[in-house]
Amino acid sequence: MRRFIKGDRKYLNWGITAFVVIAFSILFYMALAYLPSLGKALSDLVSILAPFIWGLVISYILLPMMHAIEKHAFIPLSRKLYSKNKKNDGSGLARGMSVMAAEIIFLVILAALVWLIIPQLYYSIETMVKNSGEYMDKAENWVLNIFNNNPTVETYALQAIDSLEDGALSWLQTKLLPQFGNVISNVYAGVYSVFRVLYNLIIGIIVSVYIMAKSDAFTAGCKKLLYCIFTIEAAEKIRYAVREIDRTFMTFISSNLYDAAIVGVLCYIFCVIVNMPYALLVSVIVGITNMIPFFGPLIGAVPSGLIILFVSPIKCLIFIIFIIVLQQFDGNLIKPKILGNSLGIGGFWVMFAIILGGGLFGFWGMLLGVPVFTVIYTWINNSVNKKLKRSALPTDMEEYKDLDRIDPVTREPVKKREEGKD
Repeated sequence: MRRFIKGDRKYLNWGITAFVVIAFSILFYMALAYLPSLGKALSDLVSILAPFIWGLVISYILLPMMHAIEKHAFIPLSRKLYSKNKKNDGSGLARGMSVMAAEIIFLVILAALVWLIIPQLYYSIETMVKNSGEYMDKAENWVLNIFNNNPTVETYALQAIDSLEDGALSWLQTKLLPQFGNVISNVYAGVYSVFRVLYNLIIGIIVSVYIMAKSDAFTAGCKKLLYCIFTIEAAEKIRYAVREIDRTFMTFISSNLYDAAIVGVLCYIFCVIVNMPYALLVSVIVGITNMIPFFGPLIGAVPSGLIILFVSPIKCLIFIIFIIVLQQFDGNLIKPKILGNSLGIGGFWVMFAIILGGGLFGFWGMLLGVPVFTVIYTWINNSVNKKLKRSALPTDMEEYKDLDRIDPVTREPVKKREEGKD
């Protein structure tokens, strides 16, 4: 019996392999068939856990500031207060005060932004809607002045404007008014979304207080679980990878926030000096879109330029020229000073990450595509270098420029020009 089993073991292994392959194929087909349901279930789960996700994000942003406040302010203070108490060193008080200080600073900044920006944005949008008829008249007069010497082109342009006005009127009469009930429901959905965001933000802030207060315990629990599941070598590799991911994301996010704030302020100062219409609205758009690397200033310039164009085509041209100058100034001076070479990827890969991330995940993909791709790129690069080192091959990129071959005996690169000299 044992001989039979030993002799047919390879056939048994083939049968088990075939069964596993077929089973996984069936599971893969079922996953594809139920993919929409799985996607909806995942979306519902994310919606339910949204307050906790907000709390994690807020904690991740505030933790460096909390640790800095704790280290430089409240730990020295608590040591002085509890210097004669041998049972309590005051670390709990220092942590609690640091968490509250970080949360208060966050809320003050958030309230200041809302108080400064929202009323101005509302006023700008309200003024733009009220003056929309005047802007159309200006556009028509502008067309008349430009094409005054060319009656044929002028006629076509005026017909296009009339058609646009007739189309807008027809849309109001045939589309908007009959579907006014849908508009009301959409407004209700918008109001609900606003309250949902406020709810998530409030609960997220409360969650972030707990996370930051117990951050040491959370970190210790994660390390304990990590060493329980994986070997020591694997756990150390995972911890190193997590530290690199944290460094990349924190560097990218903080640097982009600083850069966006500087660019937005510079844009606002320029718009105020030249008396540009809707200065704050335009500056907010430029500042927010500038967080997207490479394409950000161009993306922000399009809606901002169109808003200014309705008021003054000359100022729109001035604004576009200023945005081009600001982009060059930011890309060659401000952003390199803030960000430096910490990401370690070239401009081509930055553009690739933005296009791929934007195509897959929209705005958030464009915003976070670069740090995500940087992590993947760094992991691949490190893996390649480790494999080359194990093979006793050079890892420096310069060694592979003008490379003809690798000598199989010495493992040294042979350049084309060196072989030509021989």
